[in-house]
Amino acid sequence: MVERFGDAQLSKKTRAAAAALLKVALLPLFGVLALSLQIEPLHAAAYRASFAPVGEEASIPYGWMDFCTRQPQECNQPVLPPQDVALTAKTWKLLEKINAEVNASIEPISNLDHWGTLADHWDYPIDGKGDCKIYALEKRRQLIERGVPRQALLMTIVKDHHNMGHTILTVRTDKGDFILDNLTDEILSWDETGYHFLKRQSQEDPNVWLAILSPASGRKISAR
Repeated sequence: MVERFGDAQLSKKTRAAAAALLKVALLPLFGVLALSLQIEPLHAAAYRASFAPVGEEASIPYGWMDFCTRQPQECNQPVLPPQDVALTAKTWKLLEKINAEVNASIEPISNLDHWGTLADHWDYPIDGKGDCKIYALEKRRQLIERGVPRQALLMTIVKDHHNMGHTILTVRTDKGDFILDNLTDEILSWDETGYHFLKRQSQEDPNVWLAILSPASGRKISAR
């Protein structure tokens, strides 16, 4: 009886030790599972995206042409083949970081109050102030400096929720077109913004602008 009791005690200790070892062995698996759950929203958002359909050439915004007179290095660019950016978790974090930081760093001010003119004035935030164009240009510049290809960063003209002209930055990824907007830190697929898209830069040449087609009708949206 004593020996059997001892065996039972030993068996309990052995089972407890085995359970502890199993728990330790499973910890890395739990960590991977937790990480996959954290990344899941990125994949879900990425696969919900689509590509904005573009059509024929549209007029070049006056503001872009004026910008080129002050920042000629931004416009004297070679024609390049289209290139999308790979939408990885690292890329997504970079987009979120730049969008939020630039939104927080620039003091919003209207074109008229800032420059004393109704004519569109596009520039970088040289005095820390600006409207939507200045935000979009600065995000474009910072992302290019961090290695995102120029062809994937497209200045874009839309009508906002109040039917007012608005400028945003389209990021063309291998999972679809995403929008960086000074009105929100949230990055959305282009067709989730609720905006009326008019035109944007060509991927090949930043000085060529293309009309954006209506996704519902397939007809060209007026971009003049």
